[in-house]
Amino acid sequence: MTVLSASALVCGSVLGAGLWLLLARLPFMRPPTFLERIEPQLRSQNVESRLLLADSQRISPFGLLDRIFRPLVHDGLASLNRLNMASSVLSRRMTQAGINKSTVDFRAEQVLWAICGFLIATGLVAAVAVNGSFSPFLSVVAVLGSALCAFLFRDYWLGVQIKSRESRMMAEFPSLAELMALAVSAGESASGALDRVCRSSSGELSKEFSRVLAETRAGKPLVEALQEFSARTDLGPLVRFVDGIVVAVERGTPLADVLRAQAQDVRDTAKRNLMEAAGKKEIAMMVPVVFGVLPLTVVFAVFPGLAAISLGL
Repeated sequence: MTVLSASALVCGSVLGAGLWLLLARLPFMRPPTFLERIEPQLRSQNVESRLLLADSQRISPFGLLDRIFRPLVHDGLASLNRLNMASSVLSRRMTQAGINKSTVDFRAEQVLWAICGFLIATGLVAAVAVNGSFSPFLSVVAVLGSALCAFLFRDYWLGVQIKSRESRMMAEFPSLAELMALAVSAGESASGALDRVCRSSSGELSKEFSRVLAETRAGKPLVEALQEFSARTDLGPLVRFVDGIVVAVERGTPLADVLRAQAQDVRDTAKRNLMEAAGKKEIAMMVPVVFGVLPLTVVFAVFPGLAAISLGL
């Protein structure tokens, strides 16, 4: 690698990092979270102006760089928290994805993915080296980077599996809640309604209910089994569903109306999400129309006139 190519590599890396930083700081790339939206309403009123704060509280040793890179550091820490290597966190994520494997098996699968990425990158580097264009530094970076990306991609795919399974569970939830409410209205108990729903349906949510019933038949109280199911999921409607069943079992309150109301809330939420997605797609559809269809229409409209002028007609 010559000095010119090394300088070009460094300049390109700096330019790419700057463009990526500019893109990452755009508002649509950093939507405000729920906590950030409600923070102004929950913040205590302080009549003291921030301009009168001490300099040690307003100015950091890094100056302007601290304000630029602070959101990136926070995002990096959040990503590291999601990629936690602890076995308990990984076991909970695998349970959410419906994968019946141990954490050791999953880590071994990640290592196999990394080995596959390493071998594929090595083969590509060898093919490039045969043609005569070989750079040791870039080859090492490509091989190690491919292995690392393959290792992390397995964790990313686990997150995709979790989201896909949760979406299927939310799609099944309104119907199962209606069935359970119908069974309770017919005189079934909470456990009997769960049993009837599991026997008459199939899906991810019914599998979870079957697991709850299996734990109940093994001697565990229904309330405790339902609370463990609630701890295995991060879906708010399912957590409220379990809370409603627990309250009905412990206090004897009517359960059918609660289940119907929860099913209707989930359907309304799905409608709102669909309308929001449709609004976003409508704006995105303007891009091919404005930059693809409209220029072509103008060309079709103008070209016959230009052809007639050039022919002298």
